Amino acid sequence: MTAYAEVIGDPIRQSKSPVIHGFWIERLGLDADYRAAHVTGDGLAAYLQERRADPEWRGCNVTMPHKQAIMPLLDRLEPLARRVGAVNTVVRAADGKLVGRNTDVAGFLEPLAEGLGHRHYFRMARILGTGGAARAIVAGLAKEGFTLVLAGRNPDKARALLDAIDSAGDHHVAPLDHFAGPSDFAFDDREGCCDLVINASPLGMRGQPPLAFDWSHAPPGSIAYDIVTDPIDTPFLSGARAAGFATIDGLAMLIGQAAAAFTHFFSVAPPRGDDPALRERLGA
Repeated sequence: MTAYAEVIGDPIRQSKSPVIHGFWIERLGLDADYRAAHVTGDGLAAYLQERRADPEWRGCNVTMPHKQAIMPLLDRLEPLARRVGAVNTVVRAADGKLVGRNTDVAGFLEPLAEGLGHRHYFRMARILGTGGAARAIVAGLAKEGFTLVLAGRNPDKARALLDAIDSAGDHHVAPLDHFAGPSDFAFDDREGCCDLVINASPLGMRGQPPLAFDWSHAPPGSIAYDIVTDPIDTPFLSGARAAGFATIDGLAMLIGQAAAAFTHFFSVAPPRGDDPALRERLGA
């Protein structure tokens, strides 16, 4: 019998997770498999009941729209998943219980880790979007000492998200269209400031309109980070490069969160030295 994990969602056809996990399984020579399963909201409870009875099933990654709906169906939640209010990884524990985890936070922070190892005068992130991905990003950056500006079409939703995850923080909200036009704000240009501009929305994804963002809103030395993975090079990132800013694409977070999940599923770390070949396989 072959151990396996899978990714579930509705829809699921667009998921890159089988390619990522399959690449690592192949490189490590594991007797294992990783699949994609189309699971609707109505079928979520039945899916978990069926998988509980399968001894070869190691767990699943959870994508839209199930990251919150799956939580009450699990036996335990790790503290981070509870704090974020979203589960993207379900693992069968040694006692057979289903544990909800969140590896999106680790995946998002991974490409920033070297920079965050330095001390800064001030850390600020402008986060554009208030969906499920924004929850993990807010939780991760709040823990790293960032002051956050969360922008969405509905500022009340943005405030509720901040209050739910880090009510003690000195964070701010703004309407998303605030960043669409130019700004003449006098930014702090001292060395030692850490500024991020993050697209946490689906805007710029294939089939979606681009995110309207004027780069005059980005302080000097900002890093632009887009979590969209299709296309990998979005208009948001190309605009940032044209304005002279460093960029991080969505594959960085996608591969990072997958690596943490892979270790939970198969009890071995993926071969991260092969990331360039993996990115090539993913079309980067």
